[in-house]
Amino acid sequence: MRTLTLTEAAALVRPDDTLAVPLGPGQPAGFLHALSARDDWRGLRVFGALLIDFFPLFTRPGVTLLSGFFGPVERALQAAGHSVAFLPADFRRFATLARTMAPRVMATAAAPPDADGWLSLALHAGATVDELRRCGRDPQRLLVVETNRKLPRTLGLPPEHRHALHLDEIDVLVESDRDPITLPDGEPDAVERRIAEHALRFIPDGATLQTGIGGVPTQIVRLLAEGPGGDYGIHTEMFTDGLMRLVESGKVSNRKGVYDGFSIATFALGSRALYDWLDGNESVRFLPASLTNDPSLIARNRRMISINGALSVDLEGQVVADRIGDREYSGIGGHEDFVAGAAFSEGGRSLICLPATARTREGVVSRIVSMFPAGACITTPRHQVDVVITEYGAAELAGRTGEERARALIEIAHPAVRDALRERRPELPPIPE
Repeated sequence: MRTLTLTEAAALVRPDDTLAVPLGPGQPAGFLHALSARDDWRGLRVFGALLIDFFPLFTRPGVTLLSGFFGPVERALQAAGHSVAFLPADFRRFATLARTMAPRVMATAAAPPDADGWLSLALHAGATVDELRRCGRDPQRLLVVETNRKLPRTLGLPPEHRHALHLDEIDVLVESDRDPITLPDGEPDAVERRIAEHALRFIPDGATLQTGIGGVPTQIVRLLAEGPGGDYGIHTEMFTDGLMRLVESGKVSNRKGVYDGFSIATFALGSRALYDWLDGNESVRFLPASLTNDPSLIARNRRMISINGALSVDLEGQVVADRIGDREYSGIGGHEDFVAGAAFSEGGRSLICLPATARTREGVVSRIVSMFPAGACITTPRHQVDVVITEYGAAELAGRTGEERARALIEIAHPAVRDALRERRPELPPIPE
């Protein structure tokens, strides 16, 4: 193991090379910025997801970004004409892709080593842990670890899932003092608060929760923290400020049947306060996405309730959650994994939450549509979908016929478009008086 400066480490990447970095908060920001200072790239291919900064590296000629999940940075880079491509894969499949691609260089962020030489992987376990170790063992490959004292030292479940690398496993150690990316919960608007109110009736005491970022999940966990219920568990992809507040409310027992006593996540993204709270916190454990997002493991949780968003839903119950027209907007992530897993949990439900309308350049459009256009990419198929919720109510789709699904979805569309939706489905019988 060598300790180098960021510039020295960046010089070890060849002009023609392959590099992989983790999703979002696992990215080594200092190292990527050091790579950005070079302009001699001929064929550098970088595999990552959800970039956390506008790294100039991805504006350089000769550099291609292959992203498994788009965020604002990927969308902006692609719109500006830079070489950015989407890799269709759910989150847990990233591990398979990484192993198949076997990039020569891998780099990750971590907390500084402890007294025994272990570097906690901090905010991200994700899908790269196994490939990081494989890279470190291969003398033909290069493993770079960027430590940062501003990152929390978080825990896994040793010995099998330690959520840490040892100094003996890595090739190059670099240091950075950049502030970690923060994404505090925003304040829910009136529509999001109404959606959350409808969702609450599907969340019983003793539910195990999966939530993400956004106004709806923020409001849901806020209401749960303030409400009379309790005995909740947490098994989620992303750990947020809202989940921290739910734990602090005393409403989380984690008597869920799998990994009892611990809140389970594969990455965290939120405020500085969340990161400070996670530092050394033994109640939250980070596991690889191959476990957190495994539908069969998700299903073993008691009363699993998955809460996900969507961009649009058609009257068959098909969900588009990652694409707008022919443009990739986000990614597949764990959407279908948690929808499927919750369906097989005893007492579980999966909730797809979205506003009834969206504002576009062409004006306000309905998110509940009669059918998707030819070529639309479906994120979650109709047979997986359980409950769809807008500010106008909840449509329970599981166990219903196509006609019953369509009618239920029309009733939670914006009132101004309901007649038009009915006209496009003439086979629907009239609603009984």
